[in-house]
Parts: sequence; structure tokens; C-alpha cells
Amino acid sequence: MSTHLRTALALATAGVPVLPLREGKVPFGNCRNCTGNACGGRPHMKRAGTCQCPGVCHGWAAATTDTAALTSPAWTAPWREAQAVAYHPGGAGLTVVDLDNADAVTWARATLPATRAVPTTRGEHWIYLGAMRSANAVRPGVDIKSLMAYARWLGPGTGSMVALPSAVLALVMREETTPARRMVVSSSTGRAEWDRSVATGCRHTERYVRTGLERGLSLVRARTESGAGSQAYGVAQFLATQHASCPGPCGLDTIGQQIIDAAVSVGVPEPYAARAVTNGLYGPQTMGRAS
Repeated sequence: MSTHLRTALALATAGVPVLPLREGKVPFGNCRNCTGNACGGRPHMKRAGTCQCPGVCHGWAAATTDTAALTSPAWTAPWREAQAVAYHPGGAGLTVVDLDNADAVTWARATLPATRAVPTTRGEHWIYLGAMRSANAVRPGVDIKSLMAYARWLGPGTGSMVALPSAVLALVMREETTPARRMVVSSSTGRAEWDRSVATGCRHTERYVRTGLERGLSLVRARTESGAGSQAYGVAQFLATQHASCPGPCGLDTIGQQIIDAAVSVGVPEPYAARAVTNGLYGPQTMGRAS
């Protein structure tokens, strides 16, 4: 058994989805049935999930915690040729802030909360608890690797992981920063209103839900200069967690629309607001909440 496979099995056992990387530290190509996109493209490549192909296929989507798959004949050749091990941070509920040079590391130390740090060839990986959308070049020398991405395994690092901070979320959601006033950004009418009729399976009182929602909407509306999109994401995620134990439905779609309308009212483009709220309500950290 190769050293890379041993590392992969240890990570998989700990709940971290892994995959081999070939020469160049990149994923192996698609399997024979999917070469040249013959399969039509993995139907759910835009959503985190398990690749249905038996071998190493579809890049980050091949990452798995299934030790039987990792040691199966279909994976034997890739492990034999592997030059490194990668993992899917979002699949493990993590976010990697990839700091690609010394200047980026200096910026992170001055700006972001300290967390688990892993040395890389040119900089560091800072690992936070929580998943989010991935993006490259969010600032000079800084990439975000979480959902729909892979990161190279370079060791456990040092320090204790802390929760994903709003400062990191803001790096990816900066396009949702409030634009100049008078800018036409949406046709949203703000008509959606939560009430008990759309929440027949909610265990909370109407007053409890309305109070929490109004507080959240106030936080979003207060972001008149910048950050309303990030605030909308945070409010949606927080409110979704309040319904984790409800049998449902709880009317989260209606709550979400009210948050979107609040963000739009202070200048966030509606598509960005909708994406932020959807990620907050139904992302990996709130998956399975009553809708």
C-alpha cells in the first residue's frame, strides 16, 4: 500500500473526503465513459455530492470517505501513479483560505482570526470550520477552497480551527456589496410575508419567529453602505438553524424571500441576494432544515 493511499485512508476514516492527484498535482482525467464529457457532464457538478462513477472521475466530485471505494480495483492504478493526496474541504464542512505568498500571509495575520495553519511551498493554508462558496483571486495571492473545490493535503498543521468568520465570507460575497444609491438593481416588490399558514410544522410560536425575523431584517437594512449581501447570508443561516428540530414545513422559503427583499432594498442586486440567502438557508451547514 502506497504512502499516499495510507494517508487517504486515515483521512477518510476521520470523515474527510479524499482523492489522488496525478503529476502536476492535478486530478486524474475522467473515466472512459465520461472522457470528452461523453456523459453529458455530471448532472450535479454544481452541487456537493458523491460522484456516481466507480473510478476516479469528475475532479473534486470523486473525493470520497468510502474506504472500500478507495481500495477498489478501479482506484488501484490512480493510487499507483499518485503524486499527492487532495481532499474536498466543503465535503468535510471546512473552508481553506489559500495564502499563496508572504504578503498574503501577512495580510491574513493582520485581518483574519487565527485558526489551524498549514505551511505550503509558498505560503500557508488557513483552515476554518464551516463551508462556503469557493473562489479564486478574491484578493492578491488569496484563494478560497471549500465547496466544489479540492485542496492538497499537506499535513495536519498547527493551531485550533475556529468558526468561519464573516471576514472570509465577505471576500467571496463582495460583489453583493451595496452599490451606489439610486441604482436600479431589482424588481423585487417585498410582498412575501411569513405567517403561520405557511409554517404548519413549525414548533415555534408565531411571535418567536416574527421577532427573530424582524431583528434579522433590521440587521440587513442597516447595511446601507456595504456588506448587506454577507449580512443576508448570515441572517438566513442563523434563522435556518432555529428550525433544525422542527418537523416542518416552517416556511423558510417565505422567510428567505423577506431577507432577499431586505437586501435588495439597500441596493444588493437581486441575483446576488437570492444566492446568498439560498446558501444560508440550504447550504451544508444548514442542510436538512425544515423548508
